[in-house]
Amino acid sequence: MVLKLHGALYSTCTQRVLLVCKELNLPYEFVNVNIQVGEQKDPAYMKNQPFGQVPFIDDDGFILFESRAIARYLVQKHGSPLIPVGDLKKLALFEQAASIEQADFDPYAYGYALEKIFKPAMGLQPNDAFAEQLKGTLEKKLQGYEAILGKQKYLAGEEVTLADLFHLPYGALITNALKFTGLTDSPNIARWWKDITARSSWQAVGNGA
Repeated sequence: MVLKLHGALYSTCTQRVLLVCKELNLPYEFVNVNIQVGEQKDPAYMKNQPFGQVPFIDDDGFILFESRAIARYLVQKHGSPLIPVGDLKKLALFEQAASIEQADFDPYAYGYALEKIFKPAMGLQPNDAFAEQLKGTLEKKLQGYEAILGKQKYLAGEEVTLADLFHLPYGALITNALKFTGLTDSPNIARWWKDITARSSWQAVGNGA
């Protein structure tokens, strides 16, 4: 039975899962959830995603939500080197890199996008001062990225992993929509960002998957 992905194409978290499906060349059925009208809060939907968010997958009856968990599941199920299982030290470095994305990148990139993109789209008043604070913190965090990427090609070593790819949805959103330059100004980050954004999987997602 083909994998079913329930989500919204313009949702960054849905894009994270779409990206992995493209990386793995997985066949899937996309089930669109109209979050603008609140379909994700429908009781039938919330039986599978109790927080009323997108996305979730149905893999032959196995239901899973949270985009990073879905990505890890699919990569390990299909034996992709995007998670370096079989080498404890490489796996530990991957986990370190994945933690960096979730703790030192996502909260600030998401928060910045929330204030400058999502709130205005919902007719809410953004907090511009807080947005600038988030942007400034993210820029400082990226100094650590510059140091890491000055020593190796990717965040976990010399091979690309999910930890790198997890940055793409929000990184691309703030770069393209808000002209954020933190991913293009510093030489090592810029080299890394150019590399991962050029992947055919991300190009496909960016073109509507």
